[in-house]
Amino acid sequence: MSDQYTSREQRRKQKENSKRGRGKQKGDKGKKSLFKRVLAIILLLGVICFVIGVGTFAYIASTAPELDDAKLTDPVSSVILDKNGKEITELGGEKRELVTYDEIPDKVKNAFIATEDVRFYKHSGIDFYRIGGAAVANVTSGFGAEGASTITQQVIKMSVLTPEKTVTRKVQEMWLALQLERKYSKEEILAMYLNKIDYARSQVFGVKKAAEFFFGKDLDELTLEEAALLAGLPQAPGAYDPYTHPDRAEKRRNTVLNLMAKHGFASKEEVEKAKQVPVTKSLIPIDEQEETDGEYTTFIDEVVKEVKQKTDVDVYSAGLKIHTTLDTDAQDYVDELLSTDNMVNWPDDKFQAGFTVVDTKTGAIRAVGAGRNRVARGLSFATGVNRQPGSTIKPILDYGPAVENLKWSTYHQLKDEPYEYSDGTHIGNYGGNYHGTVSIRKALEQSYNIPALKTFQAVGADKAREFGTDLGLNLPDPITEAYSIGGFSGGVTPTQMAGAYSAFGNNGVYNTPHTVTKVEFPDGNVMNLSPESDSVMHDYTAYMVTDMLKDVVKKGTGKAVSVPNATVAGKTGTTNFSKEDREKYNIPSSASPDAWFVGYSPNYTIAVWTGYESIEKGKYYMDTSQELGMAKQIFSKVMTHVSEDVKDEDFKKPSSVSEVTVEKGSANPGRLASKYTPDSAKVTELFVKGTEPSKVSKTYEKKAEEKEKEEEEKEEKKEDSNVKKPSGLSASYNKASNQIVLNWNYSGNTDGVSFRVSSTVDGQAGSSTTTNGTSATFEASSPNGNYTFTVVAVNSSGDESDGASTSLRIGTGDGSAGTDEETDDNNQDDQQGTRPEDEQPSEDDSGSDDENNNDNTNDEQNNEQPTPTQPTTPPSGNNGNDDGTDDGTGGTTETPTTPDTDGGQGTTPPTQPDEGTETPTTPTQPETAQ
Repeated sequence: MSDQYTSREQRRKQKENSKRGRGKQKGDKGKKSLFKRVLAIILLLGVICFVIGVGTFAYIASTAPELDDAKLTDPVSSVILDKNGKEITELGGEKRELVTYDEIPDKVKNAFIATEDVRFYKHSGIDFYRIGGAAVANVTSGFGAEGASTITQQVIKMSVLTPEKTVTRKVQEMWLALQLERKYSKEEILAMYLNKIDYARSQVFGVKKAAEFFFGKDLDELTLEEAALLAGLPQAPGAYDPYTHPDRAEKRRNTVLNLMAKHGFASKEEVEKAKQVPVTKSLIPIDEQEETDGEYTTFIDEVVKEVKQKTDVDVYSAGLKIHTTLDTDAQDYVDELLSTDNMVNWPDDKFQAGFTVVDTKTGAIRAVGAGRNRVARGLSFATGVNRQPGSTIKPILDYGPAVENLKWSTYHQLKDEPYEYSDGTHIGNYGGNYHGTVSIRKALEQSYNIPALKTFQAVGADKAREFGTDLGLNLPDPITEAYSIGGFSGGVTPTQMAGAYSAFGNNGVYNTPHTVTKVEFPDGNVMNLSPESDSVMHDYTAYMVTDMLKDVVKKGTGKAVSVPNATVAGKTGTTNFSKEDREKYNIPSSASPDAWFVGYSPNYTIAVWTGYESIEKGKYYMDTSQELGMAKQIFSKVMTHVSEDVKDEDFKKPSSVSEVTVEKGSANPGRLASKYTPDSAKVTELFVKGTEPSKVSKTYEKKAEEKEKEEEEKEEKKEDSNVKKPSGLSASYNKASNQIVLNWNYSGNTDGVSFRVSSTVDGQAGSSTTTNGTSATFEASSPNGNYTFTVVAVNSSGDESDGASTSLRIGTGDGSAGTDEETDDNNQDDQQGTRPEDEQPSEDDSGSDDENNNDNTNDEQNNEQPTPTQPTTPPSGNNGNDDGTDDGTGGTTETPTTPDTDGGQGTTPPTQPDEGTETPTTPTQPETAQ
């Protein structure tokens, strides 16, 4: 039984195992079937993609232009147009020197093949092996780490196609490379390539011309190291130029030599020996190069470099139509200024200047001042020389970033005081002076260094660097505090500085300085090369910095700049020699290697550098006012010329800027001027809208209130002590006593009041007296004279009233009384010898005015004494002698009574002065007016 059970159990397990085995087999078969299906799908998609790819390739290839033998073998000239589209010159073609394959030495061929296309003789125009290697390199080292173009493809690119980096152009290039390999031999293709190479210098294209230019040799005379240099330059001819960048050029040359050894084109011994030769040893000095014939050569040099950089096309063979930004009138003026002494007096023959004229609104370069006595293809002081910028950097790395990031106003106060860099190094101002608390406007205007450093520190090096980089400057990361005042480890070019400053004049919009707007290719394609505009700062920053820089020109360090037909803002800059150079070359501490002026109007921006090329070449520093002022003089001349036919306009203030009058000396952000603030303490400054000060200064308010109170008290005191004018003044003459008696009235308070009485006799000063009463007696010093008396009231404080006056004329013989010369309006007294003003004889009265008419025929007539209550009137026999001459008419014989006065005086006048008054005296000489 148990045996049966065991057997049944075994059979059951066998069945289960059998089922599991069959299930596993079925699962394996299912997985294999799925894999096959996926693989089939992938293969099908691959075939579809291949078909599509081939079809696409075929379609794009069919749109490629035809191979043109003339374009392949004969270079096509390019046409250069100025800013108005007018042709100015033609480059290439007839100037190229062609060589055949057999004329090219093996060392030259091998140098290029080892560098550019080591499998040149093995591929059919496209090197798929190299494409794979380039793809791997681009993935592992970044896109663009290695190129895959063969020499054949480069011939196509330089001869037939535009340099656009698109799939279409690349497919056409590959297709045409295959066609070129079918039509021409390897030797012919290599010769085409070596004849087309552009060395980024005017007229230097093709290896034959390059050998002549750089070394003055034929190709078969070149050494191994010279051939390697020529082979290394085409990759980046500007960057590896042995004249401007000898270190880079030598490093690139050695790379080529190493490649030649690696691929068996030269032995290691030959390569090591060649690497020991300095790259500059066999170069022809640049100043011995032949000058290019034709106009605008230095500007065209920039055009060629720019087109090469942006299109990678050989201008001299590509048959381009190049539209430039050149203003021929401006360039003509610049060339004449630099090549003659007609416009400026150059300090000496070695003195140099480099500058760039840029359109403020677009960044278009209108003219290039490459330097004095420059040759084509030579060093340009406008674009190729980096110099320390000095204080011209302050708007870019200090005050511009402060306004942009911190919203400082132009009034923002900083203390100019003894100071140090963060590392403890002393920093000083020019002249060694300190100026106390100043605004950033004043600090920039006078180019103080210490406020500039403090501003840089407040902004921070990172923000300052970012601001400067956005304006086109190549700055290291990080930058040190010395950069705040222009102490660069490298430097800047005038072209870079012109581009940076133009953004301030263009509402904060930066345009890279450029000489080319577009190029037209032979196949009809047009490439736009104008850079895109970039808003790099707020409009308030641009305007506020500009407004401060206008003051630099008006009354600061740039006030020598004179541009009568344009509104200009700008900044000066000078640099110092290092201590080592001063000691090594015995240079005065006051000398400068660089002097700058960078300025702009709404239409043009010009950056001017002046100085000497190098210390090693004789004169190397500036130490006179003439030398240090040359940059400002050149700027003035050029800006005046280019602005002649342009309407002058000012920079427009944006709505983001507020103009506010603040009180000088008030702390940040400043206090508003009050109604008490004197004009001398007011200043109008610019603020970013929303940051204007709201508090009003009280500095002068208390002083004003105290002054007002003092004035009010003084006025009240004056009113309280007002002295009234005497009235009713009369004069009478007593012939018997020969005395003249005066009486007057006084309506004011007599407490502390005295009366000063003075006289004149015939226009000469007479006696005077002072009395407390309202009458006075004078001795008649002249028996025949015209007397005038004036009475002035004086209070105890010395305040005086207006004077009351009257006149009396005394005749000869009977002492008749004359008429008043001037009678007080209130004088109605009828005393003898007085007459109201309206009874005075007029100029129209009949009678003789002859002073010599002494008619005495009526001497004895009318000798009757008038009553005191009647006014004295001249008798009919007077003959009109109102001039005071003695005509014998009625004088008085007794003293008239004196009318009552407000002073309560008696009726009989005293015969002597009152007690305590000054006795009148008769001066011997008349008083004179002062």
